[in-house]
Amino acid sequence: MNNYETVFIMNPVLSEDQIKETVKKYTSYLKDNKSEIISEENWGLKKLKYSIQNKKSGFYYLIEFKAEGSILTDLDVEFKRDETILRWITVKLDKYAIEYAERRRKKMNEQQKKSK
Repeated sequence: MNNYETVFIMNPVLSEDQIKETVKKYTSYLKDNKSEIISEENWGLKKLKYSIQNKKSGFYYLIEFKAEGSILTDLDVEFKRDETILRWITVKLDKYAIEYAERRRKKMNEQQKKSK
């Protein structure tokens, strides 16, 4: 099993419930296909560098997971079929990227504890 990171951008006109439903769809898809979700991060609404489908912003979401490489083709097909997804990218993480992701998660957790 390899480590992967997927970031996808959702349509900015979606409601909070539609965003949660879309995220749940992909996390469930990964779990149903024997993947292990390591972390999820909601990056929120961000301005795009250039227009995509005449949209100037989008909701960003990151999912880090462990899976077999064969699932990626099917995951791409799922993203292509979904009209709420503007763009996505899936990257295989090497050992340095995995270490960086762990440090980033730890730092975020510390910041969240301080803000409470």
